[in-house]
Amino acid sequence: MAGGRVAHVAPGHTRAVTATSITNGPLRYVALGDSYTIGTAVAEHERWPDQLMTRLDDATPGLRLVANLAVNGFTSADVVRVQLPRLEELRPGFASLLVGVNDVVRRVPEAVYRSNSTQILDELLRWLARDRIVTVATPDYTVTPAGADYGDPAQQADGIRRVNGILAELAAERGLRFVDVHELSLRAASDRALVADDGLHPSGAQYRLWVDRIAPVVEELLRA
Repeated sequence: MAGGRVAHVAPGHTRAVTATSITNGPLRYVALGDSYTIGTAVAEHERWPDQLMTRLDDATPGLRLVANLAVNGFTSADVVRVQLPRLEELRPGFASLLVGVNDVVRRVPEAVYRSNSTQILDELLRWLARDRIVTVATPDYTVTPAGADYGDPAQQADGIRRVNGILAELAAERGLRFVDVHELSLRAASDRALVADDGLHPSGAQYRLWVDRIAPVVEELLRA
């Protein structure tokens, strides 16, 4: 789960944008996270943020993905260190967060994951209103053909459930929406069409199932 890339975006204004700011033009969507958001092993149009934009094109024509900052192999600490500083230049009007699997793989203590995720969510709330942020669960990679290459499946699956519980709890405390795609990922145990060619990451078909669940939440938030 190492490697990957960051989408490059031209620098924008550095003026702080608060949650109550009134802006004109497209609603600028910035995605934060790890391999599951950058879409390791799938084509760009198959990544879930890109599929989300396609799905919402008619319903929310003003929403535009301006940066997918996610990087394969990133932990919650990496999001804090690398991705959060980009918010000022990108001036997001909407954001998503999905991070946790690499904390599990690298055995990052849960208290550290909680602290980092708290910092991420609180920083997002400095820039955005609660109805302009969506958090997404980490899928269970242990059911994939290559899942056992990254630790004991039972232990790692438990760790994934635990980080999901932490993120869901932190989101609820802040009035943020948490979309649970974890159980969708479990279908990959019996349906290999839901696994990418690398035998580890979700396929575009699995991400489509995610978007079936994420899109209605985003539509609801954007109507608020």
